[in-house]
This record gives sequence, C-alpha cells and structure tokens, in this order.
Amino acid sequence: MEYFEDDSTYKSFNIKPWLKLGRFFKPYSKKIISIIIFMLITAAMDLSLPLFQKYAVDTFIVPKTTEGIEKFIIVYTLALITMTVSVNIFARLAIIVEMHIGKDLRRDIFVHLQNLSLSYYNTTPVGYILARTLSDTNKIGTMIAWGLVDVFWSFAYVIGAFAAMFMLNFQLAVIVALVVPLMALITAYFQKKLLVTSRKLRKVNSKMTGHFNEGITGARTSKALVIEHRNLEDFKKVSYEMKSSAVRMAKLNAIYIPIIVFFGSAASSIVLARGGYLAMSQVIQIGTLSAFLAYAINIFEPVQNLARTYTDIVSLQANIERVTELLEMEPLINDREDVIEKYGDSIHPKKENWEPIEGEIEFKNVTFKYPDGDEEVLKDFNLHIKPGTNVAIVGETGAGKSTLVNLACRFFEPTDGEILIDGINYKERSQLWLHSNIGYVLQNPHLFSGTIKENIQYGKLEATEEEIIKAAEIVSVDKIAEKLEKGYDSQVGEGGDRLSTGEKQLISIARAILANPRIFVLDEATSSIDTNTERLIQKGIDYLLKGRTSFIIAHRLSTIKKADIILVVKDGKIVEQGTHKSLIESKGYYYTLYTKQFEEEKILEVLK
Repeated sequence: MEYFEDDSTYKSFNIKPWLKLGRFFKPYSKKIISIIIFMLITAAMDLSLPLFQKYAVDTFIVPKTTEGIEKFIIVYTLALITMTVSVNIFARLAIIVEMHIGKDLRRDIFVHLQNLSLSYYNTTPVGYILARTLSDTNKIGTMIAWGLVDVFWSFAYVIGAFAAMFMLNFQLAVIVALVVPLMALITAYFQKKLLVTSRKLRKVNSKMTGHFNEGITGARTSKALVIEHRNLEDFKKVSYEMKSSAVRMAKLNAIYIPIIVFFGSAASSIVLARGGYLAMSQVIQIGTLSAFLAYAINIFEPVQNLARTYTDIVSLQANIERVTELLEMEPLINDREDVIEKYGDSIHPKKENWEPIEGEIEFKNVTFKYPDGDEEVLKDFNLHIKPGTNVAIVGETGAGKSTLVNLACRFFEPTDGEILIDGINYKERSQLWLHSNIGYVLQNPHLFSGTIKENIQYGKLEATEEEIIKAAEIVSVDKIAEKLEKGYDSQVGEGGDRLSTGEKQLISIARAILANPRIFVLDEATSSIDTNTERLIQKGIDYLLKGRTSFIIAHRLSTIKKADIILVVKDGKIVEQGTHKSLIESKGYYYTLYTKQFEEEKILEVLK
C-alpha cells in the first residue's frame, strides 16, 4: 500500500505558501479586520478586570465602605457587557470566515479537479485527493479564523499586562519579566518536539485509515484469498507505530506541562511573597497586590497560546502546501484561450456555438509517447476513419490497446502530428465539445450512488422519463427493474455494488443510448459476464453501433469479425491493420491470436 505523504516533519515556517492563498482571504478581509478589532476590544476588557479588582479592594473592601459602589457596579457591568458583545461578534465572524474560506477552497479544488487530465486520476490515490479536499481545507479555514483570535488576543494581553504591571509596581514586574521569557523558551522547545511528533502521528494515522479502508472494502477478497492473518500483521505494525508516537507525545506533555506549572507557580509565589512584604510595609496597597497577582497568574496562558499557535501555524503550512500544490497542478491537456472564449469550459459551456459531429476521425502523421515514458508508442501513424466506421482494437492484456482510443478521445494529445475530427484539428474545439459526443462503456462500469433511473439519466440530464424508459427497454434494463422492489427507483448502492457486473453493464449502455453519442467506445464490455447477459448487451451494442463511429477494444476476437477495421496491438504498437478476412489470410500476429483463442474456447466447450 503506497501513500502520498509530505516530507514536512521537520519544516520551519515559510510565508510563501500562505501568500498563495491570499486570493481566498481577500473577499473576507473586512470580516478578518473586524475580528481583530473586536478581539482587541475583548483583550482590553480582559486587561481592565484586574484594575476593577484593585479599585474594589482599595475603595470598598479595605475601607469597609460601600459609598459610590453604585457607579462602580454600573461601569463594571458596562465593561462586562462590552466584553460579552465583542466576544459574540468576533465569534460569529470567525465562524463565518472559517466556513466560507473552507467552502471556497473546496469549491475551487473541485472545479480544478474537473479540469485535470485523466492521467492525474490514473496515478493519484483517491484518498490523497479526498484528504486535500476535505481535511486540509477544514484545517486552513479553522486556523485562519480562530488562529487570528488566539494570536491577537494573546499578543494584546501580554503587552497590556506587562504595561499594567510595570505601572503598578516596577520591582514585581521585573520578577515576572524574568520568568516569562524563560517559559517562552521552554514552551518553544517542547512545542517544536510536540509538532514533529504530531506530524509523525498524523502520517501514521493516515496509514491506519488506509488499512481500515482496504480491510473493509477488500473484505470479500481477503476472505476468498484467506489472507486475514497477513492483513492483521500489517495492521499490527501500523498500530505499533501509532502507539509509539502517541506515547512519545504523552511523555513530552507529561514533562512539559508540570515544568510550565512549576515556573508559573514559582513566579506567582515570589510575587505573592515579595508583594505581601511590600503591602505589609505599606509600600503598595492591597488592591495593587491583588491586581498584580491576577496579571501574573493570567499572563502565562497567553504566552503558551502564542507558542502553541506558532507551532500550529508551522504545522498548517504542510496542509497549505498540499492544497496549493493541487490547485497549481496543470492539466496535461488545456484548451486555448480563444477556444474557451468561443466554446466555453467544462463548467460554463457555450453549447450554442458547438458544431454537430459527423464522426470522421483522421490520425495524421501522429507520433506519441506517454508523459512518463521515453519510448514512442506511435510513430508517424496515419489512419482515416470515415463516419459510421467500426474500428476494433485487439491484442493481449497489457499490450496498450487503450492508447489509440485515449488519443481519439483526447484524454491524451499527440506528441507530434495531429488528429482531425470532421476535418478539423480537435485542438481547435473544446474538450467538452468532443467528450459530450463520446459514449464510453467500460469493462467495469461505474454507477453513481442513487437509483437506476438517475444513473441512466446521467447520459442526458434534461431527458424526460419516457426517454429514460425507452433507452432502458432497448437493452432490457426494464427486466432488471422489474425484479427490484422499487423498480427504476431502486438504489444501486455505492458504485452499483447491489447489482451484478452484467446488470451494471446494461445500465451503462442504456445511459450511452440516452446520450446518443456520435462516437462510441466499448472497452471489453463482454469479457466477464454470462452468455445470456452478453446477448442482451450485444443487442444494445448493435443498436449503438448503427450509423456511429465506434471503437471496440475486444477481448473475444469472435465478436469483432464484422468490424470495418481491425487494429492489432503488440508491445504498445500497432503491428497490423485490416479486416478480419485479410488479417486471417495474411497469417500474421492476428491469425496467431485468433487461432489460439479459438482453440481455448473449443476446449472450454468440451469441458462443459
């Protein structure tokens, strides 16, 4: 099992990744400024409370009088109300900023994912993409909103508290001033170690999540292969890693927290002892000592907050880098600006400008090699496919049969040469224009969570119920629906797991029939199903092939005898092409494949 993990365990803070997200923060700059303002008001009210305490002790408690207490109560109540209102306002704003930044990030990532090339999804695990889209964006939104609260409140309180303490008593303020930097250094030291351990723990947790995911989704396969013990051993290793990291973090906290408590208590004790002596000597008032103790005790929390928030910011940098890396990922295939201007993009199509497709395809001196490969798969390849032509592509498993289809569908583009659709280079028109005119039926079709009807309707979103039913009946999906309790409104399950492979295949073909594509691609759709279902699928395929340009990636060579052109692929290259008859007569590689498969099928029939 492989994981796409960052190498950020020992990284320090860098402002550059944060600047890349500036466009997401800008729309909420006024709200962010408001959060800071109301946070500072809250900090000011927090700082005023010990001064109220000083005034109460010196004015009312020590003299044992209540004269003038009404005004004090009014002012004190106003201060509390002001603090309560400001806390309410900045909390509301922080929640809004948190939710909106997270929403905007997820929206932009989702839109960007729609534009990335097919090759990205072939090489990137789904879990990696989901982590960036959900977990990382949530952490960024939370940190921007609530991290600001912690930073500005803590910073304002520390500065204000020190100013107040020095004004109250210089000697006592110096005692606290000597302890706070020492605590800050200790906090910074331990926070760095805690951060490294936290990152390791997060990575191990990702591995554990992956093992849980594979253990659940692959339960049937594991039981069939009797490899539960192997899965358990792998899981034990990951569990041990997680336990070790968790214990390491617990040990660090067990050392760090008592040290901080000790220094905080020691400073408060020294202040109390020295302050008490000064109060008894009548150098300072009891109220002053009371206020000073409040500042001395409370100042350590914001110092720790600042250190903790800094490490959180450094930790968040990894999340930001992963998100920006995804957003900056360039698709291998891009439409030109002038093409987008005329035809629109995948999110905002301008269908009124789309020309109809006849289905003529021409490969003109096409040379191609995969982006991650050095060998040329095609070299000066030429092929002219007239509208309505049926092209079959055959070869052994792993020979590279999908390459030609991927080029024709513009999932990849030629390294050299050009591909023409209806006589025009397909780069002159948008990808969505082409893809909207292609029907693709895979060997293992994917159904979306929802009903049978909804899955067919994906072929044409604006289709009426009558059109959906008609498309379903052509390939006997109505017979599948009849067997289910809710008919066409029956749920297919996640990925269609409530249906058999053949039933999913029939629904995907009904979806393609509803879409009415001009170009049709069939990827070994009948290679792993029973004979009865194959007849139904073949009926749907025959319907789809009429008058359409089609590519059939064939596993059973007996199914493509009537193809207009057969392309034979070996080791990623087209070694032969022609009709079934001409290829058999030439007795080349296709002849060898066909006779070998024919003999195997005869043996299977005898064994039955």
